[in-house]
Amino acid sequence: METGEIRRRIIQTDKSPAPIGPFSQAVAVGNTIYLSGQLGADPATGKLVEGGVEAETHQIFKNIIAVLKADGLSLKNVVKCTVLLASMEDFQKINAVYAQYFTEKHPARKCFQVACLPMNGNIEIECVAIKNLID
Repeated sequence: METGEIRRRIIQTDKSPAPIGPFSQAVAVGNTIYLSGQLGADPATGKLVEGGVEAETHQIFKNIIAVLKADGLSLKNVVKCTVLLASMEDFQKINAVYAQYFTEKHPARKCFQVACLPMNGNIEIECVAIKNLID
């Protein structure tokens, strides 16, 4: 590697669902980790959990935590989230679950409704985390 070049690392764990397309669960570039969008799928079955948007949101956070942990990180390292909803009518429901996982120093966030999500999910969340983050 030449001076100044930054290596890309792929982060993968079987404790989060395998990607359903040609992408990685997460990619680290320097100290920045880019997590692909997570659906509320159970890693053991690959199917969406039952129970609606709240159950899917809890599962998404379990999946995100597993990917972060695979690189020695936690939700405290997350600085940005993008939330995709099948319906904005679920906004308050997902906010209630989201607030259980991000209790202080909330990451920046973007949230919007989309026409359709993979597997007909109700929600998808992607995030960006920083390794060696100092509060």
